[in-house]
Amino acid sequence: MPRGKGPKFCGWLGNVDIIEMMMKNAKEGYPDDGLYELTTKLGPAFNMRVLWTDLLFTSNPEHIQRILATDFGNYVKGERFQQAMGSVLGDMWKFHRSMTRPFFTRDRITHFELFDRHALICIQQMKKRLEEGYPVDFQDLMGRFTLDAATEFLFGTCFHCLEDGLPYPYYVPTPPSPSSSSPSTSSILPTTTTTPTTPTTSTNITNQTTNAQKFTASFLLSQEVISDRERLGPLVWPLMERWKDKTKEPMNVVGGWIERIVREALERRKEKKVTKGEEKTKEEEGETLLDHLVEMTDDPTVLRDETLNIMIAGRDTTAATLSFVIYSLAKHPESYKSLREEILRMIGSDTQKPLVYEQVKEFKYLRAVINETLRLFPVVPFNIRESIHETTWPSPDPTKEPLYVPAGTK
Repeated sequence: MPRGKGPKFCGWLGNVDIIEMMMKNAKEGYPDDGLYELTTKLGPAFNMRVLWTDLLFTSNPEHIQRILATDFGNYVKGERFQQAMGSVLGDMWKFHRSMTRPFFTRDRITHFELFDRHALICIQQMKKRLEEGYPVDFQDLMGRFTLDAATEFLFGTCFHCLEDGLPYPYYVPTPPSPSSSSPSTSSILPTTTTTPTTPTTSTNITNQTTNAQKFTASFLLSQEVISDRERLGPLVWPLMERWKDKTKEPMNVVGGWIERIVREALERRKEKKVTKGEEKTKEEEGETLLDHLVEMTDDPTVLRDETLNIMIAGRDTTAATLSFVIYSLAKHPESYKSLREEILRMIGSDTQKPLVYEQVKEFKYLRAVINETLRLFPVVPFNIRESIHETTWPSPDPTKEPLYVPAGTK
């Protein structure tokens, strides 16, 4: 699979050329573009030493096993990570999986009706745009699909981003106004009272015409900013934002919506009265993740952080994987043909027929396509930790001494 251009090893002061390479590839290619060339030159484990700060990179399986399993307690996200990410993710290390895990029962995660419904809207919008003679931005489409599905599934509140209509290509001088806009969108999403300025990154909030579009643009922009912070490092990104926190404006939009649904969930919790003998199971009464969380805490900050983190985890991973699947199938038409044959053989072409979990388990070629896509384009290509105590890693070359890892090293 071709990648972006690798780095030219200029030996810039403080290895700033590595930062430049990573920032460029993040905007124009895949996030790990260039690192293959570095590992080819330096090996699977090396110290980038960016701006005179230790930054160890490893793709060695034994090192990764130590970080994530056998020596897990010695590696944390760390204070520097929190400083860069906290304005968006909150106290991420306080995110308690034990609070959310009980919600995801088998009955819930295998209930496909909600996803079928939103998928049909996707198909309708695609057909409409293609009939007009224009292509469809599939990545944008998947972002809308997963946001609608995730918000309805997790919080009982759908954004109706799909019903806003899909964007037109850049070469359309005067795009027609969206012909179908959900009447409930404006009541779901809060209207921001701030006057946005033009962001310096790729997403322009001021160009968005509906509240749903403002939210999705702000959601994306806030994640772009904190990703750039991690690439720039703790010495550079604070200088780049010395006059303005770049996450403040987009998080005003995102936070306004989250605070609203959290407040409404807390109010429902207070008003909830169940007559004895009329109790229903949580699945029957349509309990959402947020309903589940307010049963465990009434702290709005904890609820806000939990809600945002689970939404990012549930929405972005699916949207990225679906986009890369279609990208890969477009590049490999023989695989597309084989996958289509399996689907038609297993369930036919009736899109109105509901899909069941037992059928999905039998799609062997589909599973292979998804797994190969994730191998080539993992949704999360990096994991970042910081060592608490000094330690050593075995050298990838058994003839050499172990690698020394100082305390406090990223």
